[in-house]
Amino acid sequence: MTWRCRPRQAAWRRSRCRPGHVDNPAACVKFGGSPRRPGQWQRPRSMRGPRNTPRESAMAIAEQQTSTQGSGDGSWHGIVLQTLKRNEISLIPYVPDRVLTPLIKNLHADPFFTTFATAREEEAVGIVSGAWMGGRRGAVLMQTSGFATLANVLASLAVPYQIPLIMFVSERGTLGEFNYGQSLVCRTMRPVLDSLALEHHTITRLDELEFIADRSIKQAITTQAPVALILNPLLTGGKVFDK
Repeated sequence: MTWRCRPRQAAWRRSRCRPGHVDNPAACVKFGGSPRRPGQWQRPRSMRGPRNTPRESAMAIAEQQTSTQGSGDGSWHGIVLQTLKRNEISLIPYVPDRVLTPLIKNLHADPFFTTFATAREEEAVGIVSGAWMGGRRGAVLMQTSGFATLANVLASLAVPYQIPLIMFVSERGTLGEFNYGQSLVCRTMRPVLDSLALEHHTITRLDELEFIADRSIKQAITTQAPVALILNPLLTGGKVFDK
């Protein structure tokens, strides 16, 4: 680091030189910046946040605005949150998903809910099943691809033991999907649900969301049977794929 001293202020600076630099007035002034006065606090470099590019800053602002919208703003995730709360569904394990991120963030921010991520969808189903047996209601959030792992746990646990498992599934594999694996799971998900005789609804319109979700939850609890609510990209906007 280079130091220099301005001629007019050399005498004034000399009295403020650091120990060990008394004979070197040039050490008093930092090149390219104003000197730090004695006792002045300077934030450590480790506490200084990273410098974002304009594009990164814009993306962060947009994401923050989406995630901090009020739960009563009429958005799809706001409606889902209020419907869960109205039906006393307070335990929400999930597997992280980009489409479900606004809902997940709002659930984390609401003290009414106990919300946490799990490693796999089967784990989340097991947690909600155990909670129901202990007297607490829960729902599972997942993506279409995650549903492909659930056939066994549904057929061996949720269905025979009459667990009112409520599943919110963000649908991928359609409307511009590029991944064949996602497309295949999307085509087989509904036949699997039908083969297990499970109630399921695909929601595409915002004005139908509250009615379908509320009635489906009530029916699941009353009949003690699982239900899958499939959130179509026409409702959520889906996942955006940039070239």
